[in-house]
Amino acid sequence: QVQLVESGGGLVQPGGSLTLSCTVSGFTFGFTFSSLDLRWYRQAPGKEREFVAFISNLASSKDYKDSVKGRFTISRDNAKNTVSLQMNSLKPEDTAVYFCSTRLSGIDVWGQGTQVTVSS
Repeated sequence: QVQLVESGGGLVQPGGSLTLSCTVSGFTFGFTFSSLDLRWYRQAPGKEREFVAFISNLASSKDYKDSVKGRFTISRDNAKNTVSLQMNSLKPEDTAVYFCSTRLSGIDVWGQGTQVTVSS
């Protein structure tokens, strides 16, 4: 079964940077990493999970939550089955657990998440 594993979270000061990675494995017949659109979401304490960024299967299309545009960059490496989220100029309100996600046959598949804390 497909598995998504996030990494790269941590504690950073306001204005700092972090790069999150998500490695996808366990493909079954008919699926390849390069066939998948991928998304990053985040969930802050006491809040609902929210969309952060999207990248299409061949990286021809990207989209971002308005509040992260110009600060976050999503990218993918189809040779390494990895999607990344470069986060710059981090703010305390970016503090959350960050999840990567994809959809297989109409079903959303999620990683376990990685904690990002922005604090002085």
